[in-house]
Amino acid sequence: MKHLVEHTIPPVYNKNSKILILGSIPSPKSREQAFYYAHPQNRFWPVLSALLGSELPKTNREKTDFLLHNGIALWDVLKSCSIEGADDSSISEPALNDLTPILQTAKLRAVFTTGGKAASFYRSAWLPKISLPFLPLPSTSPANRGRYPMERLLEEYRVILPFLRES
Repeated sequence: MKHLVEHTIPPVYNKNSKILILGSIPSPKSREQAFYYAHPQNRFWPVLSALLGSELPKTNREKTDFLLHNGIALWDVLKSCSIEGADDSSISEPALNDLTPILQTAKLRAVFTTGGKAASFYRSAWLPKISLPFLPLPSTSPANRGRYPMERLLEEYRVILPFLRES
């Protein structure tokens, strides 16, 4: 059964953010924990911490500090939609978040999306307006484990590193 979901988790960014990573909308587990990629089987945090050689952040505060310390802004393309559970393919009635505050504050070098739906929404709404490199990335969801084992995810996400390392 579909539910109307309103996005209630604020974006994470500051003036030092170098890249923006956008998901679609927080999953039920993320909404429950009030932070991004909170499902224990989601591989977002293990992938980023492995790529950046950092300890895996556990609390929302540690995750926020990890993102800001590494120059990563994080949010979602949608501010609301109807969705069945965490199934992006069921999204209907999408309403987009306004990325302008992040774009005006951060000195972004690139935008990335996690998963096909986030990429699709970004392409149609923002790609024509934002003159930054855009690279879609695969979903880190446990539902994507078969197509993207951990080693392949690490390889795909490695594309963020040059944008974070530039001075």
